[in-house]
Amino acid sequence: MIKALTLKEYVKKNDKELAGLIVKMAGIAERISQELPYRRGKADTKNVFGEKQLVADKWADKFIIKELDKSGLVKEMVSEEQEDVVKLNDKALFSITLDPLDGSSNIESNNLVGTIFGIYKKDLPAKGRHQVGALYILYGPVMTLVYATRNGVNEFLHTRKGFVLKEKNIKLPKQGKLYGVGGLRKDWLPGFRKYIKGLETEGYKLRYGGAFVGDFNQILHYGGIFAYPALSTKPNGKLRLLAESNPMSFIIKQAGGASTNGAGSILDIEPESINQRVPTYVGNKGLIKNLEKIL
Repeated sequence: MIKALTLKEYVKKNDKELAGLIVKMAGIAERISQELPYRRGKADTKNVFGEKQLVADKWADKFIIKELDKSGLVKEMVSEEQEDVVKLNDKALFSITLDPLDGSSNIESNNLVGTIFGIYKKDLPAKGRHQVGALYILYGPVMTLVYATRNGVNEFLHTRKGFVLKEKNIKLPKQGKLYGVGGLRKDWLPGFRKYIKGLETEGYKLRYGGAFVGDFNQILHYGGIFAYPALSTKPNGKLRLLAESNPMSFIIKQAGGASTNGAGSILDIEPESINQRVPTYVGNKGLIKNLEKIL
């Protein structure tokens, strides 16, 4: 029986430059998973977007920043919960974008949440095309870690031995049959409504859980498309370009898929601010291409 590689063994062999940082992120995820049952409820503060913060949001944000600061591996960070770029170690090589707890509103109902990282060797903000890696952790029935570099996309399961390799070089199934869409249907724009009607006619099934990490993870494994589209009430959608859309667009590209904001790849968008939102569509290349034609 072939021994399953641990995350530490795998990254040291295949992505040596990022190994220390990815292993550190995995350790952070283990601690967050342990703390979630005790970090429930609403805080008395709002984030930079005016959204009510949860206790878990604030704690995870501070904890991750503190741990990455102590590691000495990170030069600066952009977090969904912070108004400005957070400066850490001037001599470090990497810059990080962060969504500390994606889907945190799901905590009270005990549904999926996650953490999203984008990894750069450039100062922030920067185009998503400049990422050297991206990673997400899904705090599901089994905690999983998915990371991507230009060498491919790899998934690890959390076990008694820590994170161990489940699948390497993941590629999207060619014929996915799932779609997940955020926002109220009544607020969808006409072109997008037409597109979704076409998918439903073809037999695509709706899967939407309210956490980008969870919904994206289903598309990665089963194929299809995820969207938080431009809405009549929110022309730029809801998702943040740096903290959410760029990392997931990088991962989907390495898995053989594509992303778009409706006009072109999300990875080519020049950020105007660290808090910029962008309509986000990620999935199989053919689905993304057809969507751009309709929009």
